[in-house]
Amino acid sequence: MKRSLRHETAPLESEINLTPLIDVVFVLLIVFILVAPLLELDHVELAQGASRGGSTQPPKQSSLTIHVKQDDTIWFQSKCVSADELLKMLKQSFKEAPHQAPQLFQDKRAHFGTYQTVKNAIEIAGYDQMDVILKPH
Repeated sequence: MKRSLRHETAPLESEINLTPLIDVVFVLLIVFILVAPLLELDHVELAQGASRGGSTQPPKQSSLTIHVKQDDTIWFQSKCVSADELLKMLKQSFKEAPHQAPQLFQDKRAHFGTYQTVKNAIEIAGYDQMDVILKPH
C-alpha cells in the first residue's frame, strides 16, 4: 500500500506589530503622570451670582464654613441647616462680608446632588468663588 503524504499548510496568520502602539500608550501615561499634579485647583470659580458689586478686591481669609456630612446633612457655621436656611444665611453673610469665599468641606461619601445644592446656594447668594476642602483618606 502506498500512502501519499499530504502536507497541509496552515493558513497564513497576519502578524501585527504592537510595539508602536505600546510606545504611544507609555508616552501618554508618562505625560498624564507629569501633568496631573499641576492640575490641582485651589478654588472653584462660580457662575455670576444674583448681586454683583464692582469690587476687584481679592477674597479674604474665610470664616464661612459649610460641611456636608456623609448622611447629606448640611452644617453652616457648626449648625445643622436645611438648603433653604443655608441660602438665607449665605445671603446675609454676603451682605456683611462680600469678599469672603465660603469653604465647603464635602464628605466623599455624600451624594453629588447635595454638593450641587450647596454650590447653587453659594452662587445665588452672590459669591463668585468657593474653596472646596478635600481631606485625603
